[in-house]
Order: sequence, then C-alpha cells, then structure tokens
Amino acid sequence: MTTEIYLDSNATSVVLPAAIEAATDVMRQRYGNPSSTHATGLQAKAILDEARACAVRLLGVGNGRLMFNSGATEGIQTSVLSALVSLRERRDAGEAIGSLLVYGATEHKAVPESLAHWNRLLGLNLTLHKLPVDHDGAHSLQALREVALQAAMVCTMAANNETGVVSDLAGIASVLAASKALWMVDCVQALGKLKLDLSSTRIDYAPFSGHKLYAPKGIGMLYVRTGAPFTPLIMGGGQEGGQRSGTENMAGIAALGAVLSALERGDTFRSNEELHSFRARLAESLRAALPGVVFNNPFDKCLPTTLNFAVPGLSSRELMDVFDAAQVRVSAGSACSSSKAAPSYVLDAMGLPLWRSAGAIRMSFGPLADEATIAAACKRIERCGEALRASCLIPSERPAAPHDGLLQLGVEGACSWMVLDAASRSCIVIDPLPDHVARIESYVRCQGYKVQAIVSTLPNAGRAMLIDALGRHFNHHTEADEYGCPLQAASITLANGASAGTIALGAQVLACVHCGTGDELRAYLLGTPQGTVLPAASVRFAFSARPAQQALRAVSVEQTLLCPTRDEHNQFCTIAAPVTALAADAQLDSRALEAFLQAHPDARLVDVREPYEFAATVAPSPAGRAALSVPLGRLAEFASEWLRAEQTPLVFFCRSGNRSMKAAQCLRRLGHQHAYSLNGGLALAPPLPLAA
Repeated sequence: MTTEIYLDSNATSVVLPAAIEAATDVMRQRYGNPSSTHATGLQAKAILDEARACAVRLLGVGNGRLMFNSGATEGIQTSVLSALVSLRERRDAGEAIGSLLVYGATEHKAVPESLAHWNRLLGLNLTLHKLPVDHDGAHSLQALREVALQAAMVCTMAANNETGVVSDLAGIASVLAASKALWMVDCVQALGKLKLDLSSTRIDYAPFSGHKLYAPKGIGMLYVRTGAPFTPLIMGGGQEGGQRSGTENMAGIAALGAVLSALERGDTFRSNEELHSFRARLAESLRAALPGVVFNNPFDKCLPTTLNFAVPGLSSRELMDVFDAAQVRVSAGSACSSSKAAPSYVLDAMGLPLWRSAGAIRMSFGPLADEATIAAACKRIERCGEALRASCLIPSERPAAPHDGLLQLGVEGACSWMVLDAASRSCIVIDPLPDHVARIESYVRCQGYKVQAIVSTLPNAGRAMLIDALGRHFNHHTEADEYGCPLQAASITLANGASAGTIALGAQVLACVHCGTGDELRAYLLGTPQGTVLPAASVRFAFSARPAQQALRAVSVEQTLLCPTRDEHNQFCTIAAPVTALAADAQLDSRALEAFLQAHPDARLVDVREPYEFAATVAPSPAGRAALSVPLGRLAEFASEWLRAEQTPLVFFCRSGNRSMKAAQCLRRLGHQHAYSLNGGLALAPPLPLAA
C-alpha cells in the first residue's frame, strides 16, 4: 500500500489507468507499424487516426496541422525553427520582418533558450526581448503594444507552470492584430484545464505535452495554424504526413488518445467547481498549519489546480523536506542546489520580495484528484505544521521540549555552535553568523532558554547583532571582553597548568583559552571540571579556528572532538589524529541492509534528517526497525558519545543517501570503523506497510 500523496502534477502526472491499458494493448496486440499496408499495420494506423481525430475535435484544430511528437520541448523547437526559417526567407527577399523576438518574462526556459539557439544558428541576429508581467503574473499588454510592430515573433503561454496564472490570450491577440509577428502559445498547462478552440484564434503554433495530463512521458502534439509557415525539425521517412519523421510512438499515441477521449466524453475528470473547492481546502489547511503563509498566485486569475506559497522564516528546502517526510510530494518554485534555493525567475518577474521567490513551494494537482486524496493531504499538512512547531521553526503557543547538548549551524562553509543545557534552560552561543541570528533567536525564544554568553574566536564576530535580537533572553548583567568572555569569570586550571576563565553551564564549564601570536585568537574547551581543575580527559569538545587547533592538544585528549568555525568540506568535527583512510564498504543498499541487520542484531539505525522531517515521517524506518534521530547539526554531540563507548555498528540513513554518507564518513574519519550509510536513502528503500 502506498502512502504517497502526489501534489506535483504541474511537473508530471500519474498515468491514467485507461491510458496504461491502451499502451499495453498496442505493445502486446496491435504492435504494427502504421506505415505498413498489411492488416497489422492498418490496425495501428486506425489507432493513430482515431487519436488524431479526437485531438482535432477537442482542440478545435479545424483545417490546421496537428502532429504527434515527443513533447513540448520538441514542439517549441519546431515552432521556433519554422518561424525563424520563414523570417530569414522573407528578409532575404527584401521584406521587413521586425527586429525583436519577444517572449514573456515568465515563459518556460525552453522558450528563450530555443529562440537564442535558432536565432544564432540561422544567422538572423534578431534581438531577444523579454516582455514584462504585472504583479499578478499577467503579460503587460501596454508593454507588448509598444513593441508589437517591431516584433518578428511573439511567444507567450496559456497558463504558467509555476503559478497557474492564465494569460489573457484574447487581449494579446488584440494587441497583435496590426502586427505581422508569428505567435506561439505554450499550451502545456492548458490541456484539459482550459477550453481551447485554436482555429478561431490568431495563434500560429501551440505545443502540448502528454505527461502533464495523465499520459506517459515522451508523447506530445503540435498545432500549426493553416497558412502558418512550417519547417520540419526531423526529416527522414516522411511519417506524420512529412511533418515529423520517425516511426510513431504508438504506445504513447494510444495512451494520449485514451486521455483525450476521456476529456471529450466528460465522464472522468473533475469539474472546475470541484477543483476550486479542492484548492480552497488545501489553502485553508496551509493557513492553519503554517502561520503567516503567503500565496504567490492570485487564485481568481489562476488555474484551480495550482497553489504557490511561501512562509516567512522558512526556506523552500525546509518546506520541501518536511512535506517529503510526510510523503506529500510538492516542488520548490525554483531550481534548488544542495545548500540553498535560487530565487524563482517567475516570481522575480512578478516583482515579489526575495524571501517569497527564494522560499516558494508549488503544490499542484490534476483534474483526476479525488475527495480522499485532498482530505488526506490536509491531514498531512497539519502534521507538517506540528513538526515544524516542535522544531521551533514556526511560532507555537506551547513551548517546545528543551534540547540538550551541542548544536551546529552551518552556512556556506562557516559554522555557529550552541551549547545547550536543558536542566537550567540556559545556553552559550559560539561564533554566531549573521545568517543564523534569526534562527538562533527563534530557537532560544521557542525553548525558553537564557543565553549566558555569546563568545567568539575572533573579536566582535557577529555578537552585537545577536545580542540585540535576543533582548531579555540574553544575560545582559555580565560584563564581557571583546570576545564575549566575562571579565569577572571564575578561573580554572587546564591540563598543561595554565589558567583559563570559565563560563558555567549546568555541570559543565566552557573554558576560554588564549591562542596565537598577540592573543588574536581564542579557543574554547567544553568539559566537566573536577574542583578547580579541568582534566584533559574530561574535555569533550574544543572550539576554534583551524590555526588554533595545534595548541589545544596539550589540554585535551585524542577523543576530544575539534569543532571548527570553518567546515567547507562537511567534516562536522575532527580529532587530533584523524583517520584518513576510508574503507570502501561504507554504503549498504536496501537489499543488503536486511542481511546486515540479521548479522549485526545490535546495530543501530540513525536517521540524520532534520528533527522536523523525523517528526513528520509517516512511513516506517528501513527494515521496520526503530531509528534514533540524530540530525547532522547534532552529529558532533552523539559522535562524542559513540567514540567513548564500545563501537556498535551504526547505519545512517536520510531521504536520498547524501546526508547519511557524510555522517558515515565523519564517524569513520574519527575512528569508528563500523559506520555505514543506506545508499539511495528512503527514496529507494522498499516500502513497508503503515503501522495500524
């Protein structure tokens, strides 16, 4: 039984059961080549002709061309090539063609890339011109009016893939009435969602993609208006009436034909009223679960199947991760790297603030959505909100359970550290980064901590900003030097006989160690004192910039973890004599995991995803075993314990295997040679039934 709730239909869709049956029938029974004249070939041709006839009726093709191809990208390429070849011929014949290739600022990247590609290859050297959109994402008709007479080709879309904003095609057509520009409209998101009567419009080219509406990938269509110039992109055996050569993808065509037939019959997909109701329920659940959520698309101007939103203080990566843990599949509204999301060019073009364009999430469903799916999605959204509240990432009326130990926050190779003491509800912050001020402040307020000190390894590094943000949650009564160390600190004797000032935190102390020439560096030792002495063996962690680590060996032991202020290579922490040779057996695939756990019954499964992902998870852990939650930010704390105890086998896992591999490599570098990573993570692990 699957627990997945798929809400990313603008990216691709599941395949309609009738489409699967149609494709299977073609592959098993009616597998002929439609170009063959024998009976088997004629059976295949009948399927092709029937699918095309249905598309012609449904889209209002009239006397225009309607050809099958591999999808929208090929359709866009063919449209642009056809238009630009004609423009070059007209220019060579002495005709004025205009100087601009106009495309909407929110078009799919395939459009400007295709325009630039063929413009260069054909030597036209026309100017690409980005048509602006307004705050709601609608094309600026005034801006189009200003360039219409200079436009050689205009490319817009029927509905946007990120926001679902529906274009004013009638308004655009009116502006272009006096222009000779050729007009392409990307209709990928319109199929099955907007009523189309193409032959009655001025549209010259309209590409479609089957996999956006319950057909398989690799099948699409291209409409070309009667009289519009056309140049085949693919030449060969003359299939598709010479318009698109290559043996037809009959399985894909049959499947697409089944979807088109269902659309024409009107007995399969939800009505617009039902779809609007589904979106309203999802939006209400998001408002209840995620305080401050802002919708980036105006619902009254959009397809009813698309929501685009952002939440103050949360990145798109964090939202993506928590939804994915709850097995609600959504997408970021922009391209993501491993560390941070790039702002959405669509939302940027609409003039939205950076936090909304960089933190956007798109939630989209298709017209096949049903009541049960929407109801289940709303419950999962609520679960995600609860997980984020418990992790202090969004406001909560209830204080979160206090955390204990060490927490690392990283950004672009730099680190901030927090030492937490749950018993006294107090903490110390080490080397706070400006990027972490809001997160630290939220974390401290949520858990009701008092920050006893904010210390730095370099003078004044980021302290003032955090002190201002913390307000009453910072201990303002203690005077400190430029590093944040108390001026009247109690003194303790280190293992090398030197004295150091200390900051008490529960049963532990943080000792300030002077390092480097001219006392320009500080390091900090965290351990449990014995009277007025801090034995080397009790020092669990040492915090410093890398140049100071050599000086710490005299006051710590081999098991002391060195916690750097820079961590460009995701090592998290090191030891004085790190293990450099890593064994090649650090990865286990899902098939090997069961055997490994049987051979090592004492092995521990460790989930290194973030706490909110762990809390939102609905599926069992790999192999049905209980797992320990140790996010990477707390890896140093747990690594210290694991290294000082008998080495039990550890199997780390995450969503994809990337984070767990970093954890396994860290433990092995530290000397724990029984650390492993689940290759492919939860994404590739075999599904287990939900617990009752």
